[in-house]
Amino acid sequence: MERMVHSGSGSLSLWESASFDFATLRTNGNLRYATLRTNGVLRYATLGTNGALRFAIRFPPPFEGAGQGGGRPHRHGLRTNGDGMPVYRLNRELAFPSPEEAEPNGLLAVGGDLGVARLLLAYSMGIFPWYGEGQPILWWSPDPRCVLDLGEFHVSRRLRRVLDQGRFRVTFDEDFRGVIRACASVPRRGQGGTWITREMERAYVRLHDAGMAHSVETWLGAELVGGVYGVALGRGFFGESMFHRETDASKAALAGLVHRLSGWGFHFIDAQVTTSHMLRLGAREVPRAAFLKSLEGALRFPGRRGSWRSPARA
Repeated sequence: MERMVHSGSGSLSLWESASFDFATLRTNGNLRYATLRTNGVLRYATLGTNGALRFAIRFPPPFEGAGQGGGRPHRHGLRTNGDGMPVYRLNRELAFPSPEEAEPNGLLAVGGDLGVARLLLAYSMGIFPWYGEGQPILWWSPDPRCVLDLGEFHVSRRLRRVLDQGRFRVTFDEDFRGVIRACASVPRRGQGGTWITREMERAYVRLHDAGMAHSVETWLGAELVGGVYGVALGRGFFGESMFHRETDASKAALAGLVHRLSGWGFHFIDAQVTTSHMLRLGAREVPRAAFLKSLEGALRFPGRRGSWRSPARA
């Protein structure tokens, strides 16, 4: 891992009068990563070997469409301020910096890979990947964290009627690929694009094949109409995304997941980024330090590795 070098130290005196605040140099001296703070909006940028801008991450006001559906908002909308901390650039070493070193908006590191070993290490430390097409891999550990304690899952009267009527058939790990593909492609009101890139999709399919990532599906007849997927470690479940094609289908999938995890003695579902949708379902914001302590407790128990495939009732 490498810290991005602060220009004020004199290491990058060439840029002291320019707009760059943090920068990392390639071995050939060309600028690779930089942080800009001239207008308080454009924060991170990658420049090619000729100095041309290759991509930029902008931090607008908090994402306005975050309340529509579950999982993370499609656009980067976490809060930030004008005083950034150095961001780590990951190399081939299988390691992460401490989550406490994340920026105020939760961004901790850039780069690395999406191999099974790195992803499992990240989740065990309270870190997750989140980035868009054309960007490098970005690793986050936000503060506060959105967490659903299983005993606090809120089932509305409407949802209870749906569950009691048995409208949906609920299964586990029957169509993981179908769920993650739908999470990436089903339109969500107020959101454009997707953060589930093809690279991310392949990575979580590998995690699923390794018995560490799982899906819950809801069906109407033979049609997949809703679902949720995530990663299980110890007695913690890390929710990644959910979708629905029929009203209440994703909520029914989540209810089935909560029922199954509760029976297995799981402690929580990590919803990661706060959305009004998850808050209505009983999730709450907790300080990162408290979440990491809960995570430490959950990891003391053996996990449920392998297929979870079997019908379930919500």
